[in-house]
Amino acid sequence: MTTRRRFILGTLAASGALVLGWSALPPRQRQQTATPLPAAQGEHAFNGWVKVGEDDRITVVLARSEMGQGVSTSLALLLADELDADWAQVRVEASPIDGIYNNLATVVDGLPFHPEAAGVLVDAARWLTAKTMREIGVMMTGGSSSVKDLWLPMRQAGAAARQMLLETAAARWGVAPADCRAQVGTVVAPDGRTLRYGALAAEAATRSVPSRPRLKTPEQFRLIGKPTPRLDAAAKTDGSARFGIDVQPPGLLHAAIQFCPTRLGRVQACDEAPARALPGVQAVVRLDPMAGGSGGMAVVASHWWQARQAAEALQVQWDHGPLATFDSDAALAGLSTLLDQDDGFAFHREGDVDAALAGATRRIEAEYRAPWLAHSTLEPMNCTVQLAADGRSATVWAPTQVPGLARRVAAQALGLDSEAVTVHVTLLGGGFGRRLDVDFVAQAAAVAKAVPGRPVRTLWTREQDMRHDFYRPACVARFTAGLDASGKLVAWKNTSAGQAIVPQVLQRVFGLPGGGPDKTTSEGAFDQPYEWPATRIAHVNADLPLPVGFWRAVGHSHQAFFKECFLDEVAHAAGTDPLALRESLLQDHPREREVLQTAARAAGWGTPTPAAPDGAPVARGLALHRSFGSTVAQVAEVSLGPDRSIRVHRVVCAIDCGFAVNPAGVKQQMESAIVFGLSAALYGQVDVRKGQVQPGNFHEQPVLRLPDMPVVEVLVIPSHHAPEGVGEPGLPPLAPAVANALFALTGQRLRSLPLRLA
Repeated sequence: MTTRRRFILGTLAASGALVLGWSALPPRQRQQTATPLPAAQGEHAFNGWVKVGEDDRITVVLARSEMGQGVSTSLALLLADELDADWAQVRVEASPIDGIYNNLATVVDGLPFHPEAAGVLVDAARWLTAKTMREIGVMMTGGSSSVKDLWLPMRQAGAAARQMLLETAAARWGVAPADCRAQVGTVVAPDGRTLRYGALAAEAATRSVPSRPRLKTPEQFRLIGKPTPRLDAAAKTDGSARFGIDVQPPGLLHAAIQFCPTRLGRVQACDEAPARALPGVQAVVRLDPMAGGSGGMAVVASHWWQARQAAEALQVQWDHGPLATFDSDAALAGLSTLLDQDDGFAFHREGDVDAALAGATRRIEAEYRAPWLAHSTLEPMNCTVQLAADGRSATVWAPTQVPGLARRVAAQALGLDSEAVTVHVTLLGGGFGRRLDVDFVAQAAAVAKAVPGRPVRTLWTREQDMRHDFYRPACVARFTAGLDASGKLVAWKNTSAGQAIVPQVLQRVFGLPGGGPDKTTSEGAFDQPYEWPATRIAHVNADLPLPVGFWRAVGHSHQAFFKECFLDEVAHAAGTDPLALRESLLQDHPREREVLQTAARAAGWGTPTPAAPDGAPVARGLALHRSFGSTVAQVAEVSLGPDRSIRVHRVVCAIDCGFAVNPAGVKQQMESAIVFGLSAALYGQVDVRKGQVQPGNFHEQPVLRLPDMPVVEVLVIPSHHAPEGVGEPGLPPLAPAVANALFALTGQRLRSLPLRLA
């Protein structure tokens, strides 16, 4: 395994040597788009990120998809503060597709290195990856990376625009720019005269964009770091917000699909006559599997219900494809067998773990399991496409996390060059990684090709959304720990088995073979702050045909459950308090230790737990996890109902995410992750029988209801470090905190998700 790692790093180093001249150059600018930003009458673009209107309106260009995580507010805050804008005048609009908007951070973070790894080869790999992604990367919203990736570009864009406005005002007054100051949408002269940004915009926008504008210090921030209501809150409250499902261009037609009931299946033959005879039907389209999707038949009609009824009337014979015999229970058992046969790729090792285990006074062993999971976004998959009547261009309206890839697959389906396709990114009714795939866009484009000149919205049903997903991989993890005579942890060995996501994504989206270790398989296991003794943490890739994709928190979503529950098992075996054991493994990690202690203190760890409202006993469970650069600790308070149902009453959550750009948004995301994570922990499971996914709607796979929502208390640790991820880190600790509380309450150790008491 060491040889493999050296080979990977050596290849990266060699690549760097071959392009030494290129890599020595500074990173390409992330301020100016290749073509000018579209601007309305009286509106002036200062760079690729901001436009100033003569009416003082500030338009922040949003290069990340808003899917409920509040990114439209956080990113606007970064630019608006540096610009010294009047926040009441700020609005956002979706960006075009351009290289300056590529996401560099999430790909760099995806390299298979420990977060604390350093050295020439590691640094070179990160540097070269960032440069490559700027050139040929992807516009993407994912990996909890939006603020982290754009922390500097957005601030630089605002500071540059501010400097351009200051220089313009100073020239009009005949004074030095350094003697003027920006203040809430105006420039103030030394003698107190003022000029509005709007009055300066047309002239200021013609100036050269400063390459290195002076940024504010944290002490000078007026907006950044202050709790701020979300810009999209009003529209989402009054119903005026427009998601993909709300798009209604003139002349809109509607399409519904009858999918093969087996995932990845395709049409063998079809009698279209029953559908074509129904009212409103405009076209019937055969859909072969595209971009990893399933095959099916689509019907275009004047109204969606007409399309739905006609699609159901189609008489289709199916080729059930490679998943025709797939059974999830058998596949999950096979993952356990795989661990008997392969020791996997070691993502992290310290010392000789086998020798340490051999010398241990006591060994603890356990095997944990997690199932496949669907994304279950509130807004089902949908996309609207209009092919021009002459067939030479097209427009796409899509709730997507990857607009560039959406344009690419739409163009392929329509037989066009990518530049001939315009993509409008709408609000997303949930993403969670599902909309990183573009199968639904490719299908919508193929459908629209049948009726050129008319926009067509293709809409999936809830059942189709759940049964034709790209699922969170199932995983099995096996642990062995060694204790010495005093109960001290001396060895930690962990090997997991499951599917790798990245190779599948590379194949279905780019047609490329995946190579090297996929960090997402073992993230949450190998990249933690714990100061393990002798250790080996590895993963075995399983080659299974069920399509998998990125799911909120990805590998962390199940590896945190495995790790934190087994750590509690070790504490119990050693007769040690779970909090004390974790503290002992964080001696050189003061930030992580502070998060742990903050949550424990706020939850009253070590003090008696109040009974539930019905008098049932309540127990606490604890978990700590680092993901996407942030560290989160959670304490869950749990009781049992009369029917032994699991009831979570309270969750105390502490997070260190670096500098919190919008503390109110951080708290909202922690609450969101806890709801999402608790739904998965208690109910989430995808069963597959003969290739057909069993749950189809929320009555079969419930989500958390309002009466079951626990009280959530969020504590944001103040920090001067750069911002890290927020959208996903609140999810991983939730399931283990609940499971550990259940053990404290019942003495029953639950090692499989979803959590179900015997």
